[in-house]
Amino acid sequence: MGKHIVVGSGQVGTHVATKLVAQGYEVTVVTRSGRGPAGTIKVAADVADKARLIEVAKGADVLYNCVNPQYHRWLTDWPPMAESFLAAAEASGAVYAMLGNLYPYGPVSVPMTEDLPLASTNPKAQVRTKMWADALAAHEAGRIRVTEVRGSDYFGPGATDQSYLGDRFIPPLKAGKTIQLIFPADVPHSWTYLPDVADALITAGRDERAWGRPWHVPTAEPLTFRQMGERMAALLGRPAPRMTQLPWPVLRAVGLFSPMIGELRHTRYQFTSPYVLDSAAFQRTFGVAPTPIDEALKATLDA
Repeated sequence: MGKHIVVGSGQVGTHVATKLVAQGYEVTVVTRSGRGPAGTIKVAADVADKARLIEVAKGADVLYNCVNPQYHRWLTDWPPMAESFLAAAEASGAVYAMLGNLYPYGPVSVPMTEDLPLASTNPKAQVRTKMWADALAAHEAGRIRVTEVRGSDYFGPGATDQSYLGDRFIPPLKAGKTIQLIFPADVPHSWTYLPDVADALITAGRDERAWGRPWHVPTAEPLTFRQMGERMAALLGRPAPRMTQLPWPVLRAVGLFSPMIGELRHTRYQFTSPYVLDSAAFQRTFGVAPTPIDEALKATLDA
C-alpha cells in the first residue's frame, strides 16, 4: 500500500482520491478548508505555503496537483503554488502528477497531439506553460519525476457549475426547456469524461513509462453541443432539445461586471471552430480507451 497526496478536492481531485481509496491506498487530501472525500486523511493547508506542503508530502509515493484557481486569478495564484509543488516533490521524492489543460496550445487547426508546441500568447496560458517547463527541467536534471495529463472540457458526475454540460445544460434539457448556449451549437468539440481524467492521472503517477512527458486523457470522438444534447435526450426518452445562442456582444457587456464571464473572450476560439483532442498515444501506451459516450452521458444524467 502506497501513500498518495491529492492536493485539491474539486471535480477531479475528488474522483482521484475516491478511486485511490477504493484501490486500498493511504490517501491524504489537502485543501484550504480541510475537507475531502470519505476514507481520506484530510489536511487544511495553504498550497502556496512551501514549508507546509513539504511537511505534508513527507513519505509520499505520488503527489497529485489537482488544484484549479479561478481563471482570472491564474497570474497571481499559480506561481507560488507551482513553486511549492516542485519543492515538495523534490523533498519527498514523490512522483509529481500534474493536472494540466489545453490552453497552452492556443488556437489550432489540427487535432491536438502532445507534440504540438505550447504556442499560446495568452499570459494566463503562458503561466501553465511555464509550470510544465519548470517541472520538466527539474525532471531532466534528476531532481524530480514528473508527468502531466491534459483533457478537454470536462463533463460527468461531480462536474462543477463551470462545466458547459453541467447545470447550465442538463436541468433545462430534463425540463424540456430551451438550452441557452454561450457558443455555437454545431461546432465539433472534444469532451473529456471526469472519471477518465482521474484514471489517467492515477495511471500516469504510478507507471514510469508516463514520466518525463505530457499525455492526453482518453477522450471520445468530438461531438457538437447539439449532438450531445440529442444523445442525452435519447437516453431520457425525450425529444431533441431546443437550443439558442446568447449574442456575443451581450456576453461581452456582462463580462465588464463578471470576471469569470469576462474571461470567456480568451477561450472563445475553442468553440467557434473544431476543437479536437487526439488521445491515441495514451490509449496505445497504457491499453485503455475512453468510457463509451452513451455510458458516460447516462452516468452524468443519473448524477
